[in-house]
Amino acid sequence: MTMKFNRGRRRHRRDLQKAADVEDRLSELPKDRLSELPNDVLLNIVERLETLDALRACIVSKQMWKLPTMLSQIVIVLDNHHELFRKNSVVADVTNKILSKRSPQINIRKLKVKLFLIPNDCHSIGKSIGLAMATQKLDAAEFEIVTPKNSYYCKDADLLNFAKQFNTFLADCPEAFSGLTRLELQNLRFGESDMSNILSTCKRLESLSLFECDAGIRSVLHVEHAALIELCISYGKFKTVQLDCLPKLQRMTYIWLLYETPLVLGFVPQLSKLSLTNTSLSDKTLMLSQLLADVQTVRELYLNFQSEKIWIRPECRRMLAPVFTELRTVNLDNLPEECDIAWTMFLLEAAPFIQELCITVWDHKCGKESQKSYSKKMDVKWEPSAPNFKHKNLVKLTIYGFQSEDTFMRYIRHAMEAAMNIKEVSLHDRKACMHCADRFPHMEVRPSTYPRSFEEKDLLRKKITDSSVMMASPAIIHFRS
Repeated sequence: MTMKFNRGRRRHRRDLQKAADVEDRLSELPKDRLSELPNDVLLNIVERLETLDALRACIVSKQMWKLPTMLSQIVIVLDNHHELFRKNSVVADVTNKILSKRSPQINIRKLKVKLFLIPNDCHSIGKSIGLAMATQKLDAAEFEIVTPKNSYYCKDADLLNFAKQFNTFLADCPEAFSGLTRLELQNLRFGESDMSNILSTCKRLESLSLFECDAGIRSVLHVEHAALIELCISYGKFKTVQLDCLPKLQRMTYIWLLYETPLVLGFVPQLSKLSLTNTSLSDKTLMLSQLLADVQTVRELYLNFQSEKIWIRPECRRMLAPVFTELRTVNLDNLPEECDIAWTMFLLEAAPFIQELCITVWDHKCGKESQKSYSKKMDVKWEPSAPNFKHKNLVKLTIYGFQSEDTFMRYIRHAMEAAMNIKEVSLHDRKACMHCADRFPHMEVRPSTYPRSFEEKDLLRKKITDSSVMMASPAIIHFRS
């Protein structure tokens, strides 16, 4: 009995000694490994996070508490609408604290804040950013201003009220807006001179995005700014957007609802990328030769047809060639499936330096403004101006929505015969949309005839290239889907 008791005591002493040894070894390890890292490494780590996440991370270590005031990028963007509404005052408070405690010697490379158009919060953020701009160097500053109601629920009174609130914000915080390089606005109906006031206040502005903004139904918007590089206007009820003088503008995106003269391109000597989407149900067609009459600098052209009508008019080479001298890339998106794509060859005839042509054929139900098919009413007629036409610069042809039908086969063969130096033809099946079937279960979808097996694809390749002219073509035909 005594022996068992002694063995138990010895075992207990050994256990205590092991525990003490483990405790000693643990005490020798750094309690906070982050504290061991130099500040520049810690700063590099937290700057890879969105700013609110970076602040949460800095709570972990005392060594990191001072890092938020050293950040060169401050990005406070909550994408979730409800979360942003709930935390809008938090966004304002965090922005104020970070900016007020910064050293003027530390430059801010990027400051981006997304906020709700709530007067008190906007005023607080605006004053803080205005003070920072006066005392510190900001390379880029961005505002994304969201309205409490989204566009679907906004009535005319809401649009006018939101514009009034924004104008008050602008008037109270001119210092903040004078240093902005990017501004995104939505759901505002301005007075006649409000837009010119915004542009004159935002002197450094390089990018402006307007979603569901206008100055009244069928109003005319005049845009003039010395520094603007990018302009995006979506779904405003403008009769016309007129770019009077934008000497640095390079990228223009316009989605319009009403069809009159949708866009007038004035002095835009550097415009290189133009994206146009017509959601109007008018039967009128747009002539690119008139739209681009004074602009010969466009290199990338994107045209979206919303799976409905063809709203540009095929024109002869003589009319278009002078405005297409710089054109290198053309993207024709959402052409209706009922429409033969042969007419698109007019672009190749008129633009001798095009290198890439992408065509998407898709009856995308979700993208339609109505559920009537306008393409059947608008037969696109076009005749080749030169029967033996050759194109020396087209390198790549891409078609989404390819089907093994004669119309597609003829088109590809014609394009490959014309394009002397084409290297690649990429053929994809229709794009898929998970929402179309749910939203429009009664709509019939034509079965796909896209080749699936290796044998089907090989047979189509041989059919496309089965001519003496095509035998010398260096192009490789890829079935990508």
